[in-house]
Amino acid sequence: MLLYFIGFLGGVALFMYGVQLMGDGLQKVAGARLQKVLEVMTGVLPLGILLGAVVTAVLQASGATTVMTVGIINAGLLTLKHGFGIIMGSNIGTTITAQLVAFKLSNYVPVIIFAGFLVQYLAKRRSGKFIGQVLFGFGLLMLGMDAMGKSVMPLREKEVFVDLIGMFSSNPLVGILAGLAMTAVVQSSSATIGILIAMTGQGLIPLEGAIPVLLGDNIGSCITAVLAAIGANVTAKRLALAHVMFNVIGSIICVAFMGFFLKMVMAISPAGDIARQIANAHSAFNIINTLLFMPFVNLFIKLIEKLVPEKQDAESAHPVYLDLNMLKTPSIAMSLALKEVVRMGHIARKNVGRAIESITDYNDEDIEKIFESEAVVDSLEKDITIYLTAMSEDRMDPELAAKHVWLLHACNDIERIGDHGESLAKNAVRIFEEEVKFSDEANEEMRHLKDLVMEASGKALDALETGDKALAAEAAEICREARRFQKEARKNHIMRLNENRCQPASGFVMLEMMINMKRVADHSRNICHLIMGTF
Repeated sequence: MLLYFIGFLGGVALFMYGVQLMGDGLQKVAGARLQKVLEVMTGVLPLGILLGAVVTAVLQASGATTVMTVGIINAGLLTLKHGFGIIMGSNIGTTITAQLVAFKLSNYVPVIIFAGFLVQYLAKRRSGKFIGQVLFGFGLLMLGMDAMGKSVMPLREKEVFVDLIGMFSSNPLVGILAGLAMTAVVQSSSATIGILIAMTGQGLIPLEGAIPVLLGDNIGSCITAVLAAIGANVTAKRLALAHVMFNVIGSIICVAFMGFFLKMVMAISPAGDIARQIANAHSAFNIINTLLFMPFVNLFIKLIEKLVPEKQDAESAHPVYLDLNMLKTPSIAMSLALKEVVRMGHIARKNVGRAIESITDYNDEDIEKIFESEAVVDSLEKDITIYLTAMSEDRMDPELAAKHVWLLHACNDIERIGDHGESLAKNAVRIFEEEVKFSDEANEEMRHLKDLVMEASGKALDALETGDKALAAEAAEICREARRFQKEARKNHIMRLNENRCQPASGFVMLEMMINMKRVADHSRNICHLIMGTF
């Protein structure tokens, strides 16, 4: 019996490794392109569902789709409603693995594995090698299925095991909990569905007992999203809760109409083909659940927003977008790192604007927020650098490698912008405590310089986020204008000091503030040159 159990575990390991190889290969071939497809979608709910299904079917990982969706929503490109549409679609897309597994390809497994190895070995281009990896992974997946099926065959004669499995049919809740526990442990619904098909294929579990386990698998697939949402932003928490409630409510409805659901699955599946019945049940559940939810999406989203309200907390010092699981797919990991760098940039830029406002409209709370946010910027710079360094451990194509280099530089420039925001805040404190006064001309010049610096830094961050070279060139020109104006304002201020039109005490502090604002523009210009490729 121990040998059979070891054989079963070996089959599970082969199956899971095969799924991972397939997913990795597909993500490397198409991950970046699919990210762009999601980002340019129109926001129409049915289209979101369709794209979510296609992206997940290709990536073989609903977790990757969820991570990308959170990033797109936080970038303001989609609403939570349409993001949830992608999540519903991802539930459908993840059933493709079960459909592939249901094909009876045992006799062709050695051919598929050899073909995958051959393509990987002979392909000259990276895309060809990744396609070979996909074939090789699929072959291992099917080999693992065959090993699992053979190892559980003797259990048909064990009365204790048969009685235990029989509880799945008589008590659906037991089956749901079993499926949930299995998926929570292995962190892959595809793996647990594969195990289920292997066991049903040996006659260990009837269809009416397998469906509750299948429902539990669907609920258990939300565990990854729930864990990822811990400590994340409110959007991630809302998506995770929506995902869980979507599957739980759907499972309750399915159990309530189990008799009808069984008849429908039998009607659309070949008689006696239990593997195809399980695969079809998996797809049918998620498709029907999505169709049932679609008319009520607006009400459902409102409920989720009430259950997880928006909180006006301080900026999170923890990365919102970075996901270690995506490091194995550099194209997606790079996109997530970019979003985190842009988020860091907006925090640093906000600090600069708040500090300059404090010069004429001093507020202790604002100054305290600046110092707190600067600590956040420093923390994010460290985490992003570590993430990008870890990403460099895998080979990247030249375009991605170049982006990796300039993203590191951009991260450093943004951290320096944060430092200058902190210096400006210290200037504001000094002006308030020493009651330094400026002439009307000086105040007007500082306001104009501030407007130039804030416009330049804002457009530089927008260009960084979108990769828009024309916008980067426009921002760079504003940076140069800010630099020219700072020199002119410096001369004017020295002249006013010589003519006693400004207090001597204001001399040094204003010059220091103008230097800090100029350097914010300089670092913004550096970011622009990175985007334009002229650094």
